[in-house]
Amino acid sequence: MNQAVARDNVKHIALIGNFLPRKCGLATFTTDTFNALKSRYPDLTVDVYAMDDHPGRYDYPDAVTGTIPQDDRAAYIATARAIEASGAEAIWVQHEYGIYGGAAGEHILALLDRTNLPLIVTLHTVLEKPSVQERAVMEALLRRASKVIVMAERGREILTRVHGINPRQIVNIPHGVPDRPFADPAVFKPNFGWAGRDVILTFGLLAPGKGIETVIEAMPAVVAQNPGAMYVVLGATHPNLVAHEGEKYRDSLKALARDLGVENNIAFLDAFVEQDELIDYLQAADIYVTPYLNPAQITSGTLSYAVGVGKAVISTPYVHATEILADGHGVLVDFRDAAAFAREINNLLGSERNRSRLSARAYERGRTMTWSRVAERAMNEISAIIDGRPQRIPTAGTVKPQAPDMAAVERMSDATGMLQHSIYSVPDRRHGYCIDDNARALILMSAMEDLDEVARDKWTTIYASFVQYAWNPDQRRFRNFMNFDRTWCEDAGSEDSNGRALWALGVTARDARSRKHRDWAVMMFDMTASLAFELGSPRAQSFAMLGAAAMLEASPGHQLAHSIVSRFPDEHMALLDVARRPNWVWFEIVLAYDNARLPEALIRAGQAIGRTDVVAAGLETLDWIIEQQKSPEGRFRAVGTESFGRPYGEPLPFDQQPLEAQATVEACCAAYAATGDAKWRTEAERAYGWYFGQNDLDLPLATLQDGGCFDGLMPTGLNRNQGAESILALQLSNCAISGLSKQAQGVAGMGRAVA
Repeated sequence: MNQAVARDNVKHIALIGNFLPRKCGLATFTTDTFNALKSRYPDLTVDVYAMDDHPGRYDYPDAVTGTIPQDDRAAYIATARAIEASGAEAIWVQHEYGIYGGAAGEHILALLDRTNLPLIVTLHTVLEKPSVQERAVMEALLRRASKVIVMAERGREILTRVHGINPRQIVNIPHGVPDRPFADPAVFKPNFGWAGRDVILTFGLLAPGKGIETVIEAMPAVVAQNPGAMYVVLGATHPNLVAHEGEKYRDSLKALARDLGVENNIAFLDAFVEQDELIDYLQAADIYVTPYLNPAQITSGTLSYAVGVGKAVISTPYVHATEILADGHGVLVDFRDAAAFAREINNLLGSERNRSRLSARAYERGRTMTWSRVAERAMNEISAIIDGRPQRIPTAGTVKPQAPDMAAVERMSDATGMLQHSIYSVPDRRHGYCIDDNARALILMSAMEDLDEVARDKWTTIYASFVQYAWNPDQRRFRNFMNFDRTWCEDAGSEDSNGRALWALGVTARDARSRKHRDWAVMMFDMTASLAFELGSPRAQSFAMLGAAAMLEASPGHQLAHSIVSRFPDEHMALLDVARRPNWVWFEIVLAYDNARLPEALIRAGQAIGRTDVVAAGLETLDWIIEQQKSPEGRFRAVGTESFGRPYGEPLPFDQQPLEAQATVEACCAAYAATGDAKWRTEAERAYGWYFGQNDLDLPLATLQDGGCFDGLMPTGLNRNQGAESILALQLSNCAISGLSKQAQGVAGMGRAVA
């Protein structure tokens, strides 16, 4: 791809990794990457999000747009929102184990799951034998990434063999190096007081595993032939090592040099040097050594830099070294082989011709690895993944009401009741059952017009039996969660689950097709509904009001139901008065789930007791919450779960769940029944269209072939599980919108919205 073409379609990216002044190789790499991008593409906006292991410690430069405290999961999610809002077109993540929080760094997945931007990942470590957690995180990262960068062909091989990744998803881009002229070491040596010395150099953060001991052990033999030789160990001790044991490791190396009698031929420079100074040190060296002990090391920035400036390199045969030094571009010796290091160092120091040839070959290879070349190759890949995004085709117009379909409900049900969760479309028995879903399923059995009566009787009885068995007379509460073995997880369920149970009983008493089920529901309501007076949650109270309003339709003189719908409206309107602000017309200072149920309950309760002020409050708050649930394009946008609990906060778009669309459809049906205003029909249809692709991602959640519904709309696409709540939300919405359509057409007796 032509470089100009690659650049033209990319204006703005987000870059995530460590960043200077944090002292580590990855921080240097990310900083160099940023500088290379800005140098090669001056008009490109690059927002840097720096991983922060000690918040407040580092004085980050202006290049850093934001920081992410390593162990603060909420900060990752907040960063995802910031990236989405920034206008960035792609995300480039530098991945290394240990820099991201959570088990094996899983917190980075929380960020990536909250944005649908194309992702490119540079892997700085690829493990042959990852732990269970490391594998899970890596494979989630690989699934999310459009492209994966490795810096050695061995990385590609491991990814395909260990993780089964498609090789075409992987691109090998070498570690970048500065573009410096080839130089004679003698020119730079006086700057460091090394004139006349033969300098062997190692640099990088000091830590066990770097193999420094091996070269120290080689020095007596080197000094015997080259008395002026000096081994320079340049680099601060790794900060994590200092935190745990101070300078114990450095002191042990110094002690080894003294014991071998070469302390005057070894210099320990304890410093974290900036890049320009570092390159000066490198150019002053005659030989560069990397005696690393880990054969699997796939990336070494220090080795890349040494090759980039044309150093004669002697290294152990770890993965990166075997690739970059192949074909005579360096010398390889065995791990921990001090004698071999001594032999090869003496050979190079003893032959300026051989050393110069090796340096020239290394420099030639380094020209293919300059940071500008790396930036160009990376931008080509980023450009390609942006161009390769699927084109969204928005759906338009009013969605035709779909006939309710029992297939997915039956798939999730057994002789006990309806199971809670699924893995894709397959019920997940590990999570058992809950009264919330069985109460909703019981409502659905009365709402479906064309259900076979034998099937209706069977499933109504099963779901009713679950609700009945959930009642705990000792606690005077319904239980909620049941294990798959039919043992209860608690003695009393949540307030919301108790409110939903009362709601289902009221609706069944009104709408059940069989007298036996209506009689049963009235009996259960009479026995249990007084618990409503002990409910403190506004939502639970709303659910109870919905049930009581339905009961009053079934039995207009029902005193207990009348008491429930009479008690709570004034309390809710008082809450509204307290929480209200000029731009906030709601009962609480936060948004949560099932929001539209609160205004719906006021509308239905107000109608039941003949209070127009209560109906008006319901209509006002419903109008407000509907406006909060509109995207800029005018589509329904369910209040995302990330919005929950944010005082007076604007709604956030993800994760959007089917329950919110159902609540809005049914609340608008109640408003239409109360007012006859076509506006509410329009809003119900808008929310209903969300299931069929009229949403932020233009993706349908309903699976029309089997009556299923996906669990949510995520920034990256669909949550493809199909749990009971989602399936029931779709089917109840189908019933409600069908009833609304018939009501609008003036079909007598078909206009009542299903609660």
